[in-house]
Amino acid sequence: MTAAALRAGLIGLGSMGRHHARVLAGLDGVDLVAVVDPMGDKNGWAQGAPVLSTVDELIALGIDYAVVACPTALHEEVGLKLAEAGVGALIEKPVADTVEGARRLVEAFESRGLVAGVGHIERCNPALRSLRTRLESGELGDVFQVVTRRQGPFPHRIADVGVVKDLATHDIDLTAWVTGQQYTSIAAHTVSKSGRPHEDMVSAVGKLSDGTMVSHLVNWLSPLKERFTSVTGERGCFIADTLTADLTFYSNAAVATEWEALQAFRGVSEGDMIRYAIPKREPLLVEHELFRDAVLGKSHDICTLRQGLRTVEVAAAVIESAKSGATVQLNPEGVAS
Repeated sequence: MTAAALRAGLIGLGSMGRHHARVLAGLDGVDLVAVVDPMGDKNGWAQGAPVLSTVDELIALGIDYAVVACPTALHEEVGLKLAEAGVGALIEKPVADTVEGARRLVEAFESRGLVAGVGHIERCNPALRSLRTRLESGELGDVFQVVTRRQGPFPHRIADVGVVKDLATHDIDLTAWVTGQQYTSIAAHTVSKSGRPHEDMVSAVGKLSDGTMVSHLVNWLSPLKERFTSVTGERGCFIADTLTADLTFYSNAAVATEWEALQAFRGVSEGDMIRYAIPKREPLLVEHELFRDAVLGKSHDICTLRQGLRTVEVAAAVIESAKSGATVQLNPEGVAS
């Protein structure tokens, strides 16, 4: 006898919600019960599921968990309503648009013992999952620096937050996740060149709890779309391209250099280069499988709300630093001090 399928709902049927609907509709062990969107299903993205107008209607159907893919400004309101009803939630990143809102969500779900997570999708990118495993096994030795670049044209779906909360939160979370460290300081500059009310470019540098240096360049002002993560350590450098899910390792040379002009440089030199063959499954499908398993009590390999809160706290510190012109110090848990 097979176990009954989990009953899941989806809140928000926009550019990200439509992908959640597609994955949920085909996810083993899960039934997509209904979708909530006050605008209806004008594009036919609901995969045949009923489309409701309110979260209350969805809760009344009796669901085990919901995916929250509505605008960021509504995450707190929707999440608190789900928690009060005893419903677990996978909330799109960032978990909330303010630190205070994120803290209220953490308290609401944790106090009730509900499974809840944040959709930091880069944690499910094949290149970054492989990179994290390799760092954990010590393949790079001591880690010195993490550099990320995330740039491309403005996404018209975004209206309520700037590039720090929408895009830089990806890099903040993945940096802490792959290294297993937390931010202790951050300094940043932002600009707004496109006439929108929020920043559309940020450059930030910081330090992690083990002394690792970090650097993030994020913008909505480039015709070049780039998703680049570099981790440099004592044995070489890993480069992850999360657009193609490729991971490449550049090792330090193990052979003495005979070229006199290069011998003058006493640092490392180029060694072998390896591009790893990695199974490339769709990150969103992996994210949903991991959350389903967490709801079933089989696994806890998800981004928790508390981890999502820390990312929002660091993002707030980035914005604070850009406004004040000062470096913001954070404690190891990611809370600004």
